[in-house]
Amino acid sequence: MSKKKHFDLDQPLRHPDHHRPRTRRDFLAQGFRAGMGTVLGGSVFSLFANPRNAHAALSSDLEALRKSNGGPCDVSAFGAGKIPFICFDLAGGANIAGSNVLVGKEGGQLDFLGTAGYNKQGLPGDMVPSLGGDAGTSFINSDLGLAFHSDSGMLRGILEKVSSGTASATNGAVIPARSENDTGNNPHNPMYGINQAGANGSLLALVGSRSSDSGGNSMAPAAMINPEVRPTKVDRPSDVTGLVDVGDLVGLLSQDDTVAVMESMYRISDAKLGSVNTKISTDAVIKDMVRCGYMKSADLADRFGNPADLNPEADPDIVGPSGIFTSSELSSDNEFSKTASVMKLVVNGYAGAGTVTMGGYDYHTGDRATGEMRDLRAGRCIGACLEYAARRNQPLMIYVYSDGSVFSNGMLDNSVEGRGKGVWTGDDQQTAASFFLVYNPAGRPQLLGGSVDEQARHQQLGYMRSSGDVETASSPAANNVNLLVESVVLNYLALHGEQSNFATLFPNHGLGNSTLMDSMTAFAPIA
Repeated sequence: MSKKKHFDLDQPLRHPDHHRPRTRRDFLAQGFRAGMGTVLGGSVFSLFANPRNAHAALSSDLEALRKSNGGPCDVSAFGAGKIPFICFDLAGGANIAGSNVLVGKEGGQLDFLGTAGYNKQGLPGDMVPSLGGDAGTSFINSDLGLAFHSDSGMLRGILEKVSSGTASATNGAVIPARSENDTGNNPHNPMYGINQAGANGSLLALVGSRSSDSGGNSMAPAAMINPEVRPTKVDRPSDVTGLVDVGDLVGLLSQDDTVAVMESMYRISDAKLGSVNTKISTDAVIKDMVRCGYMKSADLADRFGNPADLNPEADPDIVGPSGIFTSSELSSDNEFSKTASVMKLVVNGYAGAGTVTMGGYDYHTGDRATGEMRDLRAGRCIGACLEYAARRNQPLMIYVYSDGSVFSNGMLDNSVEGRGKGVWTGDDQQTAASFFLVYNPAGRPQLLGGSVDEQARHQQLGYMRSSGDVETASSPAANNVNLLVESVVLNYLALHGEQSNFATLFPNHGLGNSTLMDSMTAFAPIA
């Protein structure tokens, strides 16, 4: 009887050298359950702020109140127009360095490792990027600015979903950094830090991919956790449309009539409040809160009276003849459906930032095909987010990480899906790395540095040894996951030209002085 050579995309990974899955994290990492979605919300008085998309159908006086800068009803400034942020949490210990994103020595991505180092990262000798010695070789692809191996599964997936214009307006950076294998204790998730840096939305603060404290598979750094923003589950389009309920009034009246009724409620209540004196010091505050509650109800009915406006499945940019996903893809693959739901919320400003957790990345199964297929799907999801941002004319930062990594012993998988690359033999935290991509509608983000050599060092924040292992002294993040998260948040602030605020926002940070922080910053501001 012939033995199957690889695991299918959604088939659970059964490892003979692992204990049977017992925790939720084990089930997710080995693909026994799919990732879910989560949403972090703000306090009740700020739920309906709107940083980007106001329909402006309210009466002019209420529209002015809604946009009053700094006032109690101010919703226009909520979130400060921060760049949308989505991170992908690949649960289980996925490969990133070498076979996907190139990681080199001190000089940057193209300061090549030794052949044995690339072999450890899954690349046989006839596929190493050093063949030919420059970026013109067939094994280096810089379509996205950041250098990938030309046969990277993630790259192939991304390029399937993005247009050439989107690719040319994208750039990225890679951070070689160790993290523990097969544990949920890695504080990888940056959501709270991104929120603290100012990211917010008109309905929610953050969206994620699990109903956990962090919103993802990995933990968030304890020092960054804000208990006021606790994840709420969102993992399908129906959960997105269910975020807003304007009651039965919209069903009984037209949306315009509903807004008019809400406005009338505001005006009547405002008139009565004007004749009331509670004779306490908080009189004005109480009146403002009541007034704003009625006003925001009118604003809610104005902007979200039609739940279809939030529905990813009704968005022609996401699904349909000219959509990023086909109807078949969205209906048959939960990872695509989940990604579409998160990117709809984040890119449109309904949420400030989000995590998409994808399960089954503990793929050291003695073959290469299993991992390649999963990397390809992750790439398609990443590419979909980039392309949707381009279609909505919004900037976007995407961060990709995993808990641990893998290594190859050099044996090859010559199957069609294995592509002649090294099989993933086991876990290895030494080969781990994370990376981020930034899309800018105005053109490709510019790396810091006055020379090509300096820019190369800003595109790779730290480095690896020739052996393919992380050099733990190469950056603050290289051997400390908490500082890896801080580095990502620093780069998010830098995209806004606000990196000088980092020490104030995170006074106990571990990134060192301003010179060291400058060395850990990739791009010039885009916002």
